[in-house]
Amino acid sequence: MSIKVVSVNISKEKGVIKCPVNVITLNENGIVGDAHAGNWHRQISLLSKESIEEFGVKAGRTFKWGEFAENITVEGINLSDVSILDKFLIGDVELEVTQIGKKCHGDGCAIFQEIGKCVMPKNGLFCRVITGGLIKANDEIIYKPAPLKIKIITLSDRASSGEYTDRSGPKIKELLNVHYTNSNLSADFVNIIIPDNEDKLKDELSDVEEFDIIFTTGGTGISSKDITPDVIKPMLDKEIPGIMEHIRIKYGEKIPSALLSRSIAGVINKTLIYSLPGSVKAVTEYIHEIQKSLDHAILTIKNIDLH
Repeated sequence: MSIKVVSVNISKEKGVIKCPVNVITLNENGIVGDAHAGNWHRQISLLSKESIEEFGVKAGRTFKWGEFAENITVEGINLSDVSILDKFLIGDVELEVTQIGKKCHGDGCAIFQEIGKCVMPKNGLFCRVITGGLIKANDEIIYKPAPLKIKIITLSDRASSGEYTDRSGPKIKELLNVHYTNSNLSADFVNIIIPDNEDKLKDELSDVEEFDIIFTTGGTGISSKDITPDVIKPMLDKEIPGIMEHIRIKYGEKIPSALLSRSIAGVINKTLIYSLPGSVKAVTEYIHEIQKSLDHAILTIKNIDLH
């Protein structure tokens, strides 16, 4: 089944059902004339016909399009499979997913007052407008997944020469795969192995803007070959010192040598970068701490404020 628009709906006030209209006009603030338009991340709400009908069977009644205050009722896609940052193309319009589900208004929600529950908290999607235009019923929707692009660079003379198999780079990917399986974001990975060489690292960072997040592993100590922080730090637009300071203190209490790590974190333009030590044990410890703020950091960089 193709994905299409079933109905477009607006309301002049918040907290009320939306009414179907023939066509909606979208600009940088959302839908012209809709109460939820504005300079924020939840400009447009989407809900699927399938979710509405399923909820209707459980509730014992039929719901009209817009009754859940969705701006766009869609058909032919399971919105629960969609991730934040994915895109919807509808004619000239481009929407970016910014939030999945939301807390119900409770007493301020007409459906909740009647039924005692609502479908939007689990099945609703919220988007912001990237490109404006017109949308009407029966318009075709093109869904474009937009997983985070993550590059993992292992610095190791021996691993790059084939003397032994790199384990720290694949461990980062493994841990992040688990993280994004349980996240509202998705990710694709590129793993690279290079020697402990300043020029090689600079070459691998020359395409930094093509990635959302870059992790390096190795070269963060104090030996003559440990050059990773020295290459990365001058490239940073903003350093994020708290993450690595916290990790060094937490694990340095048990293993004092952990305090010798010079790992750094920061932002280059709109790309997050983290330099980690080279051991599997250290990588596991660092990722455990980094992932606690990782999604918030990437959404903040993309100007999506979920507070």
